[in-house]
Order: sequence, then structure tokens, then C-alpha cells
Amino acid sequence: MKTEVAGTATAWSLRPAVVADIEPIAELRAEVMRADLERLGRYDEHRVRQRLRDSFSSRYTSVIEAGGELAGCVTFRPADGRRWLEHFYLAPHHQSRGLGSAVLRTLLRRADAQGETVALNVLQGSPARRLYERHGFALEAEDPVDVFLARPPGADASSYARNEANRLGLLPRKSG
Repeated sequence: MKTEVAGTATAWSLRPAVVADIEPIAELRAEVMRADLERLGRYDEHRVRQRLRDSFSSRYTSVIEAGGELAGCVTFRPADGRRWLEHFYLAPHHQSRGLGSAVLRTLLRRADAQGETVALNVLQGSPARRLYERHGFALEAEDPVDVFLARPPGADASSYARNEANRLGLLPRKSG
């Protein structure tokens, strides 16, 4: 089943991933994550691809197509009473054009309709963190490598604004 979605400069669709998609997605992952992993001193040419191969689930993974080509992928799987957003990669020439936001909005609407919290982790310093925060995700935990974010059903940009104001110390602290 293919889902067609409009609303960006480029028409795009989500289709269920199949086993034949593993290698193209593994290559996309290596390309997209390289700069962040190198910055953290964790890039390994083999490991970056193998981690995708080891965790690939066609049941929960969708391929993002735009202009008749592989534009990206995303995994949206249930676990631990939440919906986990994983392996969300867009080819560099599709980034910063609204496609990631459009895909994310589509997935968040599905989760909201089911009353599900969406969780994810992103590498420290990754620009993707701002995308997630703009869509209502807030910090749950972090370590030297990963930042763990979650978004309750219905959270929106106002959540992001509150989180940013709090992070910057612009909100009055509650006395207790």
C-alpha cells in the first residue's frame, strides 16, 4: 500500500519497505550520518551500514519516494508503550526543503490519532534535533553520544517554544 501525500514543493509518497531496500537504505544511512559520527569520533565504514542491516524491519519501515526516486526512509515501530521513530534519513539533496517536516507531520498525526507518545534518539549536535523540537519533542535524557526526545500526543510548536525558553532560562523558576 502506497501513501501519497502533497504539501511540499516536491510530490512524495511512503511505501512499505521490502528486503531489496536494505542495501540502498544502508548506503543512505552511511552518507547521511557520516559527518555527525565523524564529529563524535564514532564513524566506522562497516558498522554504520551493519547497524541498519541488523535492525531492519520491513514491517515497520517505509521508503520515502520523491520525484520517482528513493528520497529517504523511516521506521515507526511500537515498543515499550510508545511509538519509536528510527532510521529517519533523507538524501542530502532532499533536506531543508520541507520534505522531512511533511513526513514527520504525517507520522505524528497517526500517533496522535492513536493517543501514542513518540520517542526517538538523535546524535549529540545533530541539526535534526531542531526539526524534532519544532514538532513538539522535548528532552527526556542524554548522554555523551545520544539525545533522547519524546513527544506526547498532540504536542506542537508551542511546546518547543516553552522548552527553548526554559532551556535558555527565560521562564521564571518555580519556588518550592
